[in-house]
Amino acid sequence: MTRPLDVLPSEAPQEHAEKLALAKLDPGKLDPASFVLANTAVEQPPLVPELSLHLASEVIPLWHATEADLSELGLPPPYWAFAWAGGQGLARFLLDQPEWVAGRRVLDFASGSGLAAIAAAKAGAAGVSASEIDRFALAACRLNAARNGVELEIIAGDIVGRLDADWEVVLAGDVCYERPMAEAVFAWLSALARGGVTVLLGDPGRSYLPRAGLERLTSYSVKTSRDLEDSNLRNAVVWRVTG
Repeated sequence: MTRPLDVLPSEAPQEHAEKLALAKLDPGKLDPASFVLANTAVEQPPLVPELSLHLASEVIPLWHATEADLSELGLPPPYWAFAWAGGQGLARFLLDQPEWVAGRRVLDFASGSGLAAIAAAKAGAAGVSASEIDRFALAACRLNAARNGVELEIIAGDIVGRLDADWEVVLAGDVCYERPMAEAVFAWLSALARGGVTVLLGDPGRSYLPRAGLERLTSYSVKTSRDLEDSNLRNAVVWRVTG
């Protein structure tokens, strides 16, 4: 399994990066919300069409930019600009079975676009927090929450290892694509589960998904793009972390 965005075409011409809206400005001075709005279109993820998000599409230059292109511009990879299969699976699961989060305090870890967090809010969670380390992702979460008529608490920064919060449910989608991150995050999620937190993991078979400590709840076929994944259809599994 390749890491997300590593599968974006490496031969994408440099003009894709040069066409990115606001690209000639100092990235440190970019307004993240303006960047998100200028480089996305409002779309509905295939598995959760009742929600709409600011996403990159084939007709928008951000879709075609490689990590090298973005690095030259001083921009982080735009993971927030895509509705990844694991997150879509989590969102579908919560919308179909709201009892998992209804009336409970929820964290969506590494929220990206905010998809799973928004689904939790729609499913009746008592409060939903979305955490991210990328300022553009944080802006995307705010914009997407407003578009879908829900409120999210936005948490900026690395929260891996935090065990003192009052979350009753923790969501994590598509976090197993890189070994160091997967190992650190899963150890933390397992500790939360042992402490009584319900931990739900959405994953379409990424390379570093643990082989133990998981209970399979359900799975969904998710339409994807070969520009992002290695298939046009992925099997997104929703797991419960057992600790």
